[in-house]
Amino acid sequence: NVQYKPTRGRYKVYLIDEVHMLSKHSFNALLKTLEEPPPHVKFLLATTDPQKLPITILSRCLQFNLKAMSREQIVGQLQHILEHEQLPFEPQALALLARAAQGSMRDALSLTDQAIAQGGNQVLASVVTDMLGLMDKNQLLKVVHAVVSKSPADVLQLVNDIAEQAPDYDNVHSELASLLHQIALTQWVPEACKLETTSAKAIFQLAKTIPSEQVQLLYQIALQGRKDLPFAADGKSAFEMTLMRMMSFAPNTPIDDTASEIENGRSEHSLPVEHASSSGGPGNVGKQEEAPLSETSATKVQ
Repeated sequence: NVQYKPTRGRYKVYLIDEVHMLSKHSFNALLKTLEEPPPHVKFLLATTDPQKLPITILSRCLQFNLKAMSREQIVGQLQHILEHEQLPFEPQALALLARAAQGSMRDALSLTDQAIAQGGNQVLASVVTDMLGLMDKNQLLKVVHAVVSKSPADVLQLVNDIAEQAPDYDNVHSELASLLHQIALTQWVPEACKLETTSAKAIFQLAKTIPSEQVQLLYQIALQGRKDLPFAADGKSAFEMTLMRMMSFAPNTPIDDTASEIENGRSEHSLPVEHASSSGGPGNVGKQEEAPLSETSATKVQ
């Protein structure tokens, strides 16, 4: 019925979602219409994989490559919505939701709806963490501290504590690698630890204490441990071997007061900010000054 004019309005608009899933015969039929479309018809072809579209279709379309939204944009929009709906929330919960959405506002809204339902009309960081199956960042910070301190007893105790939560060990390895990435990034750009507001002090302290070469090695071991998971007897033993491998190949390094920073770093409002040297690199960790750490939102759970 493409040839018929609309009963209301000037145009008929056809939206075809995931258009790359059409069959070859369907594309051929669509091509005939796209070659000479009626003046009152507009087509919107949406796809996440434009490479699969035939070149004959692509050549007849005006393409708009939509970019993923940044975490800051997603957090800002979620904050606006929750404040408008008068629903209390925790800033860290919004940061976790924005990270899980991976640039998709639709996914962020869907996850937020689930968090509201599970949190009793509140968006709580603890609820979001459990809902997404994430690890407690404070617990992983303790693991890294114990590893670089070469404290096998502490490492095994922390592994047992994690095992009691019946975690997905693929996700545990992924979260560990993500934390090590944050530490490495902070060594090069000290202000980067502000991205993790609740653990900024502890991340900064680890970045200042652990040699950059060791952080890179720990990161690679975490990635390799994740690859080895399918071949291990069980997830817990695989995680233990990953951590023991980290201790075996790491030099002896004093960790100073990092442990106290982990315990007290859940709600820091300021953190040391380094001045980058002209040469750049991990050597930037030097003189410090206090800089305010802005909160993601002014609205918090009472």
